[in-house]
Amino acid sequence: MTAIAPSPLASTDLPDAPAVVGTGLRVPLVTGGSAEYANLDHAASAPCLEAVREAVEQALPRYASVHRGAGLHSQISTDAYERARASVARFVGAGEEDTVVFVRGTTDALNLLARCLPRGTTVVLFAGEHHASLLPWEHEGSRAGEVVRLPLPGGPEEAVEAARAALRAARPGPRLLCVTAASNVTGEVWPIEELALVAREEGARVVVDAAQLVPHRPFDLAACGADYVAFSGHKLYAPFGCGVLAGRADWLRAADPYLAGGGATANVTDAGVVWSDLPDRHEAGSPNVIGAVALAAACEALTEAGWEHLRLREELLLGRLRDGLAGISAVTELALWGTGWPRVAITSFVVEGVAGDLLAAALSAEYGIGVRDGLFCAHPLTRALLPEGHGRAVRASIGLGTTPEHVDRLVHAVAELVAEGPRWTYGREEGRIVPVPDLRLHE
Repeated sequence: MTAIAPSPLASTDLPDAPAVVGTGLRVPLVTGGSAEYANLDHAASAPCLEAVREAVEQALPRYASVHRGAGLHSQISTDAYERARASVARFVGAGEEDTVVFVRGTTDALNLLARCLPRGTTVVLFAGEHHASLLPWEHEGSRAGEVVRLPLPGGPEEAVEAARAALRAARPGPRLLCVTAASNVTGEVWPIEELALVAREEGARVVVDAAQLVPHRPFDLAACGADYVAFSGHKLYAPFGCGVLAGRADWLRAADPYLAGGGATANVTDAGVVWSDLPDRHEAGSPNVIGAVALAAACEALTEAGWEHLRLREELLLGRLRDGLAGISAVTELALWGTGWPRVAITSFVVEGVAGDLLAAALSAEYGIGVRDGLFCAHPLTRALLPEGHGRAVRASIGLGTTPEHVDRLVHAVAELVAEGPRWTYGREEGRIVPVPDLRLHE
């Protein structure tokens, strides 16, 4: 069937957004010709902001190892690294008593926290967490004593009450509630303020996986009542291998270093080691200076652009995409709490009669559209939401470089593939559906 054409929406109708690297790049199509690449896979990794590229280019000529060098470039890089830490602290509303530790990403941050818990801590979380926040607590090296996985709640109020009951029933000792701020599968925003309030009332702490929230909404540790926040630069338009764990210092200060090595040490003798204080304690080795500079530049660019404008832009595009897909009867959108619950710019769906991996391959090869298919590193949640007969979903995620034409092209392509099927032949190669032959490789 053909999707109902939405009312016209031009890029000029949208609020301005920070520029991203690669805007307007074209990709070859297997059917011939080319198309402007429609990147609708921002939830996996967002492209680099122009402001981030400029910050990196400015830092590179004087790049050097930080903290321990007497040379001018080392001093300049150290200053840039610590200024980046201060920028990130402002971005997440960290207080003077909090710490900001640079890590590789959200997964690294939550594994770090898992190893810094007071021994025997009870960790409470929901089954719908991303693997980054679902798995570290039971992995080797975690100091958690018990992990309580709560079933998927039927609504936000049910989530709050389930968390309260689990924290209240936990055995005596430290307790930590782990919460995803926004689902990477459905985009639905969780009630983190209400959950943090319940945790405080029960004497527990809260860590927020904000990887999918901070590219779309402001986050403030103090305002929401959370104790820790973790997120990744590569989802925040700073794809340079840096992430953050920010929050209360005491558990991190009391724990042995996440990694043992230079930088984490204040003194090493034959008699033993004196470990550094925070944040150096958990940043052993040569830190990712460029990644930190990039991450801070992204934080500053998004803040300067204004969250109200960015949110309005996103909501216009997301509403257009979801309305367009809803007009195709073969499409079913995945949702935990119903299609009306607030969400960031992510939607996952299945198409009756077209397998998810084939759909994603055809969208790329024939239409120049990048989406994600699979279970999105949130296997329990995605499987619970999939309609019977479907083993994987397709996810479209909007970002700063998305245009109305990208959205309309996706809706048109899905409708066309439902009605007519792919125009090319496809086969399986190393577990993936690929066009056969793939003429793009010879462009």
